[in-house]
Amino acid sequence: MYISLEILCGIVITLIAFYCYLTINNNFWKNRGIPGPKPMLGFGNTKKVIFGKESISQFLTRMYNEYKNEPMIGIFKLRTPSLIIKDPDLIKTLLIKEFPKFANRGLFPIFSRDPLTHHLFNLEAERWKPLRTQFTPLFTSSKLKGMFSLILECSNQLESYMDTLIKKREPIDMREVSARFTTDVVGSCAFGIEMNSLSEKESIFRRLGKLIFATNLRKILSIRMQDMLPRLYNLFLYIFRQDEKMRIIMKLMTETMEYREQNNVFRPDFINILLDLKKHPEKIDIELTNDLLASQIFIFFAAGFETSSSTISNALYELALNPDIQEKLRKEIKEFEAKNNGEWRYETIKEMKYLEKVFQETLRKYPSLPFLNRELIDDYTFENNKITIPKDLKIWIPIYGIHHDPDIYPDPEKFDPERFSEDKVKQRHPMHFLPFGHGPRNCIGARFAIYQIKIGLIKILRNFEVHVCNKTLIPYKVNPFTSLLMPITGLYLNVIKLEN
Repeated sequence: MYISLEILCGIVITLIAFYCYLTINNNFWKNRGIPGPKPMLGFGNTKKVIFGKESISQFLTRMYNEYKNEPMIGIFKLRTPSLIIKDPDLIKTLLIKEFPKFANRGLFPIFSRDPLTHHLFNLEAERWKPLRTQFTPLFTSSKLKGMFSLILECSNQLESYMDTLIKKREPIDMREVSARFTTDVVGSCAFGIEMNSLSEKESIFRRLGKLIFATNLRKILSIRMQDMLPRLYNLFLYIFRQDEKMRIIMKLMTETMEYREQNNVFRPDFINILLDLKKHPEKIDIELTNDLLASQIFIFFAAGFETSSSTISNALYELALNPDIQEKLRKEIKEFEAKNNGEWRYETIKEMKYLEKVFQETLRKYPSLPFLNRELIDDYTFENNKITIPKDLKIWIPIYGIHHDPDIYPDPEKFDPERFSEDKVKQRHPMHFLPFGHGPRNCIGARFAIYQIKIGLIKILRNFEVHVCNKTLIPYKVNPFTSLLMPITGLYLNVIKLEN
């Protein structure tokens, strides 16, 4: 009896201690006078996200709308306090004015045994800054002009591939077609490799893209473990062998670098920058391991094809739903084609005003990265309300919520390129349109993405009409298991070849 009572007391004490552990931070935001939802025991405010009932972006948008008039909202990711920033001036402070204090992203954990987490998008400021400095010259105007002909070459293959698909007389998944096109563009421009994705046979690089953004059960459980039990996940990495993504990336890097070194091949591209850093490590004040280099290849490949292909397919989806806008854009394309004797040049794309409006409205309605993340490097006190928050605290900027706020963009579900007329753009706060982020840690490849997206749209719309069909995803539904904005299915459209 005595032993049983002792065991019972031990269990009670353990349960009390565990309860205290789960609830110790519950008054974190209340004590600071910042409004927010009450946390649920063990889940904080993210239970729906954990169980796939809504994406993290949908959750942030819901918070944005429920606390409509608040400049900031205190939330809990499990038991950890996080902060949502809504006020555009505060967002500007974070991203630009006080950037050094918020330089870390803090979105994904960085694991010692998972090289692919050590990439430019994810790295802490100490390693991010010198790498960013080395990679920035790759995206200058002169370099982009040099890549332009390569993008055009891929777009010609895109047209041929579309012709092949049309002969099957079936709806075409434009999300898959766009992904194959941008995979080839990134392969050609960044790595000097013909990836051959625009063919009937699926290339290994298209397979790699699908592996990176898969949402199968194994991938979902892996992401949840990374997020909720990072130490246990890192321990598992010592047990399980290298996954297929890493093997493909390492093979790509090793074979490409060895071929160039052995054959004295020079191309002014991303691989050449990595080769130069490997030969001259004194140029950069961080340790350059093969794993770190491979991780940069991973993020340039993944970000380069996925975000651009999503934007192309989302634009085509909206143009199929809005044939009047599609025809207006096609008219502009034909006018510029005639004016330039059928030739497309780097400078020509910049002059196409309506194409730019359609492009921006697509990113407004479907921002590929629907939120931004920052992590405090040191304790910080907000100047406006004198509230102090501690270092390492995660901060969220709900881009999707901002882009769909009817007070900023009236009737936000309507696809209206005229929102981006010069006068209307001037009326809005610059922090109310953030498809590529802002400040020093914005998207490094934004200009490259713009050109491959626009050329892809030009080539498709010049030669084909797109229409909705019985397989078209109406209404558009977001996949709740991804951080990026992705539909739950492919984007199927009827495509008709135009007579020249």
